[in-house]
Amino acid sequence: MSRFLEYLLIAGFIAVLLVISHWIGQQAYSWMPVEATAEAQKVDDLFSFLVSIGAFIILGLLGMMLFSVLFFRAPKNDYSEGHPSRGDMKLEILWTATPTVLVLWLAFQGLNIYQQLNILGLQQIVELLTPLESQPAYAVSSDDQPKPVAETVDVFVKQWDWSFRYPNNVISPELHLPINRRTRLNLHAKDVLHSFYVPDFRLQQYIIPGRDIDIIVTPTRIGKYKLKDALFSGTYFALMEANVQVESLDQYNQWLTQAKQEPPTSKNQAIAEYNQPPKTLFKSGWYTVAPNQSAIAKENKVLNDT
Repeated sequence: MSRFLEYLLIAGFIAVLLVISHWIGQQAYSWMPVEATAEAQKVDDLFSFLVSIGAFIILGLLGMMLFSVLFFRAPKNDYSEGHPSRGDMKLEILWTATPTVLVLWLAFQGLNIYQQLNILGLQQIVELLTPLESQPAYAVSSDDQPKPVAETVDVFVKQWDWSFRYPNNVISPELHLPINRRTRLNLHAKDVLHSFYVPDFRLQQYIIPGRDIDIIVTPTRIGKYKLKDALFSGTYFALMEANVQVESLDQYNQWLTQAKQEPPTSKNQAIAEYNQPPKTLFKSGWYTVAPNQSAIAKENKVLNDT
C-alpha cells in the first residue's frame, strides 16, 4: 500500500508540474514582441514549447531536491555514502533515451520552421537534408495552402543606411508592405556583412556582399515596426534603423503612387551622430569609417538610374 501511495504521489507531482509548465510556456508568448507575420507564429510556438520543457525540468529538479532535503536527510554524524545508482539499466536507458528523443524532435521542428520561412540562403541545406522534397518551401497560411508571392522589393544596405526599391522603381528609405500578402525581399549588401532583423517579424538574415539573398515575409498586423542591423561591426551600426510600415493594400498602392511623384527622404542618423560634438572627455583613437552624405546621395542616384 505504501508503494502504491508513493507512485500515486509521484504521478500527482508530475501532473502538477505539467500544468504549471504549460502555463509558464503560454506566458512566454507575452515575453516576445507582437507577432506581426505568419512566420512569427511558428517561431513563437517553438519558443513556448522550449520554455515549457525548461520549466518542467527545473521545477522537477527543485522539487526532488526539496523533497530529499525534507525527508531523506542523513542523521547527525552520519557520513556514510548513499545507495549508488550505478548499474541500474532502467535508469540508464531513461536518462539517455529521453534527452535523445527530445533533441531529435526539436531538430525536426527547427528544420520544419526553416522550410516554412523559405529563406533562400538555407534552401540548399533544406534540400540536402530532405532529398525527397521536390517542391520549394513556402510560408503556410492558415488553411495550410501556400500563397503566391505578390511582388519583390529590393533591399539595399550599406554603411550607414537602408534603401528599398519597389516594382514601380520607387526608391525609399522606408519599407512598406501590404498586409496578408507574401512579399519577397531581395537583399543586397554594398560593402560589408549586414543583418536584416525585424524583431516583430522573427526574421533575421545575414546579407553577404556579392550575393543576392531572398526572404519571404507575410505581414499579418497593420502597424509601424523597426528594421535593425543586428550585425554590429563598427561605429554607428546601432543607428542603422529603418521604419517598416505594414498597411492595407489600398494604402500601400496610394503610397506607391505618392512616392513616385514625391520621392521620400529621411534623416541619416549616422551622419547626425557624426556631426555632433564628442560627448566624451577622451578620444578612443579607434579607426572608423566616417559617414559621407555625398556618397549616400550618389548611391541613391545610381539606384534610381538602374
